[in-house]
Amino acid sequence: MLLPTAVLLPSLQMLELATSVQYVKGIGPRLAEVLAGKGIHTVDDLLHYLPFRYEDRLNPRGIPELRAGEMATVIAEVRTSGLFRTRRMPIFQMTAGQGQARLKCIWFNAAYLRDRFKPGQIVALYGKVEEDYRGGELQLVQPQFEVLGEFAEDGSQDASDKKLAASLEIGRIVPIYESAGQGRLTSRWFRRIIHAALENLSPEMPEPIPAAVRRHLSLISPREALRQVHWPEAGESLEDLLSSRTPAHIRLIFEELFFIELGLELKRRQQRAQTGIAFQLDDRVRSAIKKILPFHPTAAQKRALKEIASDMAKPFPMRRLLQGDVGSGKTIVAFEAAIVAMENGFQVGLMAPTEILAQQHYFSARRVLESVGYRVVLLTGSLEDDRKREIRRHIAQGNAQLVIGTHALIEQKVEFARLGLVIVDEQHRFGVLQRLKLMKKSGDVGAGEPDVLVMTATPIPRTLALTIYGDLDISVIDEMPPGRTPIVTRCVSDDRSSEVWDFLRKQVAAGHQAYVVYPVIEENEERELKAAINMYKELSQRIFPELRVGLLHGRMDPDLKDQVMRLFHKGELDVLVSTTVIEVGVDVANATVMVIEHAERFGLAQLHQLRGRIGRGAARSYCILMTGGKVSEDGERRLDAMVRTHDGFEIAELDLELRGPGEFFGTRQAGIPSFQVANLIRDRQLLEAARMEAAAVLAGPNAEISQQEIDHALRHMRNHWQKSYGLVEVG
Repeated sequence: MLLPTAVLLPSLQMLELATSVQYVKGIGPRLAEVLAGKGIHTVDDLLHYLPFRYEDRLNPRGIPELRAGEMATVIAEVRTSGLFRTRRMPIFQMTAGQGQARLKCIWFNAAYLRDRFKPGQIVALYGKVEEDYRGGELQLVQPQFEVLGEFAEDGSQDASDKKLAASLEIGRIVPIYESAGQGRLTSRWFRRIIHAALENLSPEMPEPIPAAVRRHLSLISPREALRQVHWPEAGESLEDLLSSRTPAHIRLIFEELFFIELGLELKRRQQRAQTGIAFQLDDRVRSAIKKILPFHPTAAQKRALKEIASDMAKPFPMRRLLQGDVGSGKTIVAFEAAIVAMENGFQVGLMAPTEILAQQHYFSARRVLESVGYRVVLLTGSLEDDRKREIRRHIAQGNAQLVIGTHALIEQKVEFARLGLVIVDEQHRFGVLQRLKLMKKSGDVGAGEPDVLVMTATPIPRTLALTIYGDLDISVIDEMPPGRTPIVTRCVSDDRSSEVWDFLRKQVAAGHQAYVVYPVIEENEERELKAAINMYKELSQRIFPELRVGLLHGRMDPDLKDQVMRLFHKGELDVLVSTTVIEVGVDVANATVMVIEHAERFGLAQLHQLRGRIGRGAARSYCILMTGGKVSEDGERRLDAMVRTHDGFEIAELDLELRGPGEFFGTRQAGIPSFQVANLIRDRQLLEAARMEAAAVLAGPNAEISQQEIDHALRHMRNHWQKSYGLVEVG
């Protein structure tokens, strides 16, 4: 039976970027489903699936030429392979050969390789050449490898395929791709498929970037960039390839950043066109703010409040990020902004990511604001239904002026009478759409869009913040309140734990309190790690039987958690054993010791946040990082940074460098771009250039850029990026 013409046409014509990936030679519908799991749906997606590294196979080394200490590519034949067990771990060994020469390759904990190699296969091996510890013999330890001599399932491989395979695998710089489909789609498979896609790509490839922008950055054409990034020329620098600094990489990275920045700039301009609330800033409001200040504000706090108040007075909605390190005094600035709205007759909604943090803000707000007559309520998911109904009624009637809560604030049943200001704490824990939901809660539609103040204690370099929070202006509190004593940070191994516990005991005897933090709740989560529940028993019964020891973790009943926190706040517990549930929002000025066990297993930002729980009073505070077992190279760098500096921005820089932006900002959230080829750390200069060029393009036509080019760029941005990021629609 003949297939309909519409189905046949794509496979007969040249491929376009928008063509479904199933029409690329060698893919088809079944493998297209596997690729969809990697986010590869179109030819464009496939061609932007870039190599994560490159191997120089122009001159693969002969085994007799190898020297200890060098990185080398060796192409050889598999001779023998097998798994043998030692007391510590299974080790897989494979011997490869070139004629009479032999080379041993070993992999640790690699039982999965048991059936991977067969005698006679041709393999490419890449790694560091080392001497066997017994002396003399050279070997590759944990080498990257690729089997080059694999045939189709039926055992066939025609001559032209063999010739193509040879030309793609050796005698050139070879791209290495992450495999997909649980390893079924190998790097070698991707080379063949991407080669086919490029060969059949339509010559008519649109150029979306205006000519003047291309000239400023000396950008090559998109088609040439795609060809060169996958199949570098023989003379290309391997160093530039590995650091993504070839002309091909720069073109693709800049293009991605340029259109994201174009979308963000357009979004900022659209927001300024919306109707907001122009709050009055008169003597009555200023007097109300002065009444609540518990101390003389720092210059940084004054500057931040001035920027926020100036935005609130404008007739379009404020969208501002308040960024400050742990303990820098962001909350009091947020309360000052809340007074501006409340004194103008509006309500304020403050949303926090956890109940503990919401409660912390609630207690602080009551202490600071209720005493001067403002009505503060707390709405969280764990409240009883009757209490929730009563609070929702007060909110809807406008009786509650400051409403503090968790995600419960954005539930459908919650409606504000007159919402004027939305404050979101720890924004990176929420999506932009959640922020948008809270903004839409105002019953008084005619008043205009509420202002939005977003707070974060995660320090982010300014250039990155302008992209991650691209719709927000930025205020930074880069100064600590007076009276803070620097925290002494030390790193010790857990074989010195008795010294640590003696020190903690002395601090408690001096009238202070302490935290002891563990990475997991129960031992069965990761056997080799100490766990909070088990160590709570050990500490309370054996090590500190004379002290009052409490336990706090995320799986506890909310009421029990509250009870434990209240006891610790009141000083009725000496030591709080906890998981990272205390990472954000716990503020006990009398706590002077933070012991973190298995500190090597925590992220740098987490360690910094945990340390921020102490040093909140006048007494000197101590953070002790205890390590258990072998510490990785990255782990050493994290711990060294914690001992060396308290600067949140320096710590954030290193954390971004070690983890990469995706992991740093947590799981992908609506409105936060997920990049195909760009890396926000590595490509910071290109990001800044993209921002400047995007702003220049949207400034309108001039001698360099025509209106037609601007329209073309905006059309490409909407078609290409809006689907992925919702950059234009989400306010």
